[in-house]
Amino acid sequence: MVTFEEQASAMRGRRVVIFGAGGQDGPFVAQACLRRGAQVFGFARRTPPACDVSDFAAVESVIRERRPDFVFQLAAESRTAHEALFSNHAAIAGGAVNVLEAIRRHAPQARVLLAGSGVQFHNAGRPIHESDAFDASSPYAAARIYATYLARYFRQRMGLATYVAYLFHHESPARGERHTSMMIARAAAQAEMHGPAVLELGDVGVEKEWAYAGDIAEAMVRLVLQDAVSECVVGTGEGHSIADWLTACYQRVGLDWREHVRIKPGFKAEYPRLVSNPETIMGLGWWPETSFQGLAEMMLDAARRSALPNGGGGA
Repeated sequence: MVTFEEQASAMRGRRVVIFGAGGQDGPFVAQACLRRGAQVFGFARRTPPACDVSDFAAVESVIRERRPDFVFQLAAESRTAHEALFSNHAAIAGGAVNVLEAIRRHAPQARVLLAGSGVQFHNAGRPIHESDAFDASSPYAAARIYATYLARYFRQRMGLATYVAYLFHHESPARGERHTSMMIARAAAQAEMHGPAVLELGDVGVEKEWAYAGDIAEAMVRLVLQDAVSECVVGTGEGHSIADWLTACYQRVGLDWREHVRIKPGFKAEYPRLVSNPETIMGLGWWPETSFQGLAEMMLDAARRSALPNGGGGA
């Protein structure tokens, strides 16, 4: 088990490149690396310094100029619908090709972590382990599977230190309004501050994980700083339904969510349950520090601030 002091020693003064730095996870990974004394260079597609991972020339330029010791490829298109086929392929599959080949050419000593997903596995409802079989159930899952095999190829044939973290659902106040977790938190805050409002949802019985993104970032950094494990599931192993999240948020504002939510008739969820078996990452000394209830409080506080005039700021 690698201690924090050993992690800091391994990262102190080293260069870290993060692709997908503008998403939810990028800033948390950056903070985790900075706490360990690393120099961090973050790149996003739309915000400067811009780098589109689907553009090999752009990725190669970053790797050649920065000569990183650690690379996190977090850039992705998160939609699973068939309409996202090409964007899934460009960001996830194409991004993996471009990042890994650029590292092979210009920074072969670097350790690189690709973010994978729990949805790339066959889901029979039981906790998912990294040894379980993959299932190309969507263009998103197929792109993740392809990226994983690329990581294995570059590890086994090209000698690169490649890691894959199969991430399960994780949340934070950085989530946008279209994500269920923040949509519910904002609706509860609005109902508390401005009166009754109806929120329309699908199947509230769907069970998934509600980890805190800051905890998940710590797991990714811990994974890439050790030698024994190259791929593992990263999650809490604790499932809660959407109804549980509704209860956690609305109870905090003294309301019954059933009086504020309308269930869409005929809605069919992607899956009934998606929960991890995180025994491997926990065996490396990581465990989540933020509870389900603590995450709900955190996101409700953020939703309250956003509901105030000027986002809670002054005039």
